[in-house]
Amino acid sequence: MNPEQSLREKLRKIESLFAGAATEGEKFAAGAAAARIRERLGQTADKEQPIEVKFSIPDIWSRQLFVALCRRYGLRPFRYRRMHRQTIIVKGPESFLQHILWPEFNELNAALVAYLSDITDRVIREEVHGETGEADEIDEPVRIGR
Repeated sequence: MNPEQSLREKLRKIESLFAGAATEGEKFAAGAAAARIRERLGQTADKEQPIEVKFSIPDIWSRQLFVALCRRYGLRPFRYRRMHRQTIIVKGPESFLQHILWPEFNELNAALVAYLSDITDRVIREEVHGETGEADEIDEPVRIGR
């Protein structure tokens, strides 16, 4: 299994976890997992008044993932005019946003960031320079007169 296939499988498993999949077969059915989460959102929306929650996601890849996840569940992410690009507002039941959407996003994002980091490190190592670590940290020069 190549790294991309592995990532895709991991993302499906994360979604299944948040969908509350009961059987092993359900855990691997990503479409069914998304449908179950949308159903839970619908049930919660009937019981709770929707609120606006502001999220700040500076990384473009993470923001793209968050917006796609919102849309997948039928939520409409937006921002008001003149807001920073990193700001995303979502309107929905508070319990769903805090206990399903945000935790699921964090899990998916961690998997995606790890994958992107691995690819970036490999390409830099192979095409630019074999050493990809951080810059060396040294002591500041001694100041004269102070």
